[in-house]
Formats: sequence, structure tokens, C-alpha cells
Amino acid sequence: MRVIQQPLAGRRLVVLTVLLGGFTAFGPLSMDLYLPAFPELAADLGVSQAAVQLTLTADVIGLVVGQLVLGPLSDARGRRWLLIGSTLVCALASVLCALAPSAGWLTVWRFLQGASGGGGIVLARAVAADIASGVAAARLFSLFMTLSSVAPIAAPVLGGVLLAATGSWRPMFWLLAAISLVLAAATWRAIPETLPPERRHAGGLRRTGRAFVDLARDRVFAGYALTVAFAYASLFGYISGSPFALQEVYGLSATHFSLVFALNAAGMIVLGLLNARLVRRYPVRSLLVIGLVASTVAAAILLVVVAGAGLGLLAVLPPLFLVVASRGLVSANATVLGVKRAPAAGAASAVLGACMFGGGILASPLMALGGEGTAVPMAAVVAGGAVAALVATWPPSSSPMATAPNPPSTPTPPCRPSQSRNSQRSRNSQRGNARSGESRRGAVLSAASRTVCVVELRRPWAPPWSGSGEQAGAYAGTELAAGGVEKRADRGLGVLAGS
Repeated sequence: MRVIQQPLAGRRLVVLTVLLGGFTAFGPLSMDLYLPAFPELAADLGVSQAAVQLTLTADVIGLVVGQLVLGPLSDARGRRWLLIGSTLVCALASVLCALAPSAGWLTVWRFLQGASGGGGIVLARAVAADIASGVAAARLFSLFMTLSSVAPIAAPVLGGVLLAATGSWRPMFWLLAAISLVLAAATWRAIPETLPPERRHAGGLRRTGRAFVDLARDRVFAGYALTVAFAYASLFGYISGSPFALQEVYGLSATHFSLVFALNAAGMIVLGLLNARLVRRYPVRSLLVIGLVASTVAAAILLVVVAGAGLGLLAVLPPLFLVVASRGLVSANATVLGVKRAPAAGAASAVLGACMFGGGILASPLMALGGEGTAVPMAAVVAGGAVAALVATWPPSSSPMATAPNPPSTPTPPCRPSQSRNSQRSRNSQRGNARSGESRRGAVLSAASRTVCVVELRRPWAPPWSGSGEQAGAYAGTELAAGGVEKRADRGLGVLAGS
């Protein structure tokens, strides 16, 4: 058994990162690739729109099941062989989808494809957690998010090109089979076992089940989980309903639909990248609420335009774009707040991931209630999910990240007399030094004294950077004892200057 023996670095780490990013992107790719071919698929198999949308729902259910089962199983059995095996099963399922003689069989094979693809997603994240921690892990997962965000843009465009070139939906699944085989071969060559036997534990499913129950009892975490679920239900209503609504109701071609879909996904990515900068200056929860409010208003406008105003395509596209783009402020922020709220980040990530795809399961049956030949079901599900996500965010959270993602610019409170006297004695003890040394040391001690006071002000809170090794160490180091200012001042200032 190949077990990782030394830290990964350099070119090997880059290859591993890109490969793991490919696994995280495969889920969105397998969902969105055949969207432009929905009308052709329905005509080819002689089924209704609802039956075609059910194949997408089966894939989403599989993604949920695969993550919940294979993730805990890998804690007991290791990562590498499960990752290779699930990828090979995904390749086989993709071949069976390409050969499916009916919508029923296509639905069965799509479930298998989703379950094995979901295993790839959760196992790739588990491997990343094995090889990195703290700031390095955050950067790695950020790169995963970037790579996986390319899939919603590339998938429908690529699907539209394949459909225009071949006139059939089946080559899309042959392509997914080929991608799965490439990923399996690359995993065999490039990914060692990252969880050695001594770090494994039995009873993974049972332990995960207990963690899930504990998280469900946390009202604030449950609110964020429901926000993720309803927000994705709204997005899934758009994903599954827009191929029929925009092509059959509003007359877009498969190529034009692919371009509109790509534009909306690009808006979501751009706003997500902007969100990564905004969280440094504004509370995470405030950004989440802004995204939810914007999405709700845009979805309401969309429903009015589609249901009652009788306006054309040009009136539908702008609110639809805003609904999709606002997810850049919603999904990541709700997930971060939920994970930070939970004591076990792994279980919290699994629950939030399952809730996200579970929202898609909720949306598809609702789409079938409104009948065919109209865009109202799509608009209604999009609007309903947006409103429910906004409602689920209340009551306001007491999490520190929700109110202050960075140390607040609060006026420095007065220090306790004992600390002030000790800081003053420390400064007096340096008066015999050279003037330059005295100036430097005095500045360090003065800043250290201020650091003590700020930390005392924030101490009742759990610090927002408690998951980061460097900053958490700095936080602990700034709890200075009465005589320890001199010994730790330089270290505290060095970390603060680099934060």
C-alpha cells in the first residue's frame, strides 16, 4: 500500500491539487453537461419534461448518498482505493447512461453515476484535509472552489457544441465516461494513500450519525443548513427548468441557451471572487443577508414578469441573472458560518453538502406540478426557494464571524492597573539603553500593552481566526501575564503586523 511518507510540495503538490479539483468539478459537470439536450432527450425517448427532469434529480440524490456513505467509510478503510473504485464505477455508469434504452433506465444509471461521482467529491476533500491544515488547507479549498466553478460555465457550452455537432445527447455521457477513466488513471499514478492505518477508526457511519443528530439540535446551525438547502433549491429550479423555459417558451436555440447559462454562471463566480475580498472588511453574515435579499427581490420580479406581465425574453433575463449571480454571496458565506458554528468541521461540511444537494431533490417534484409549456413553475420554485432561504437565516446568529470577521476597530479600553504598572516598569527598565534601542523597545512595549487591552475586550468571544494555526497562536500569546510583556511583545507584534 502506497502511503504518503513526506509532505507534498512543488510540482507534485500542484498536480495533486489540480487532480483533486477535477474530482470536485465532476459533479457540476455531470449535472449541467446535458442541459441543452433536454428537449432532444425528451423527444428521443418519448417522455415528458418531468421524466427528463427526474433523471437530473436522480443524479442529485446519488450525489447526496455518495457523500454521506463513502466519506465516513473512508475514515475506516482509507482514501485511495475507494477513490479509484468510485471513479471506475462512475465511468461504467456513464457508459450505461449513454446506452440507456428508456428514461427509466437512464434514471437508474444517473443515480449510480451521481453516487459514485459524489464519492469522488467527498474523498477528494478528505485527501485535501489529510495533507493540509490551517491556512494551507484554506488556500487549497479556495482553489478547489475556483476549479469547480469553471464546470457550470464550461458544461452547458460544451454540451451545446456536442449537441450541434452530433445532434444527440448520448455523446455527452461517452465524454463523461472518458473523463472518469482519465481521473482514475491519474489517481493511480499520482495520489498515494493519505490516511495510514494507525489514523483510521471503525464505526465511521455510526459516529457520523451521532454527529449529525447533535448538529440538528443546534438551532443556529440548522438555520444555516436550511439556508444552504433552500438557496440550492432555488438554483436547482433554475438549472432544471431553464432548458425548457428558455428554449421552448422563449425560443432560444441550444447554442444561445448555453451562452445565457454561461453568462449567469460567470456572474455567480465574479460575485464569489468579490465576496472573498469583501469578507475582509464586512461581517460575513451581513454579506449573506445582502445576497439573500437581492436574490429574493430579483426572484419576485422574475415571477411577476413570467406570470402576469406578459413581457418577453429581454425582461426575463436580467432578474434571472441577478438571482443566479447573488449565489456568490450566499452559498460560501452560509457554509462558512455553519462550519464555524459546529464543533466538528468534518461532520458539519458533510451535513451542509448533503443539504445543498438535498435542496435540489426538493425542487424537482415541485417543478412537475405546474405543467408544461410555461415558465411559471421555474419562476415559482426559484422565488419560493429564495424567500425560504432568507427566512431560514433568522434569528440572527451570535457567532463572532457573523458580526466581526476581523478584529474590530473599537477604541482601546483602559488596561488593568497591574498590567499598566508592569508595562511601565518594563519601559523604565530600558532607559539605560541607547536612544535608538530605547525608542524601538518603547514602541514594541506600548503596542504590546494595547494588544493586551484589545484581547481582553474580545476574550468573551471565540476569536474568528480560531481555526488558523498562526493567528490562534498569536491570540493565545497575547494573553500576557503581569510580568511577561517584554518576553512576548515582539512575537505578538510580528504576527499582528503580518495579519
